[in-house]
Amino acid sequence: MLIARRADTRARADFATWKMMAKLNGTSSLPAEAQNFLVRYKALLKEMPEPEATEATIQLIYRSYYGEMGGAGPPPDIPAHSKSQVTDNVTAFKRPPARRPKTASSSNAKPRLPVALIFACLVVVYVGIRYLLQ
Repeated sequence: MLIARRADTRARADFATWKMMAKLNGTSSLPAEAQNFLVRYKALLKEMPEPEATEATIQLIYRSYYGEMGGAGPPPDIPAHSKSQVTDNVTAFKRPPARRPKTASSSNAKPRLPVALIFACLVVVYVGIRYLLQ
């Protein structure tokens, strides 16, 4: 089943790449096998709607890859991706929730000493040590 999943994933990725190359008029740079699959895809488009032709072509590629990857026997059926799982290869990004501003009066906030007070304490400690050592 691991080989089947890998073959299916590779078939879907390769077909998406080949289809994009065909849209960009780069079909001639594709390998002969890819060009053959695209010709079959165009023939299937004349017979059925695009989603069905796409899935049928991906299944053809999947069967080919399954044998190449060392799968024994007929390739197991992989459930087709439904429209709810894949939406035109676009991932919707969500904005992170807005951060709440920190308030000084919250119960967890530590009181902060002003810098001048800290400096004054250091001076008192220094003078005190100098006074006691003489």
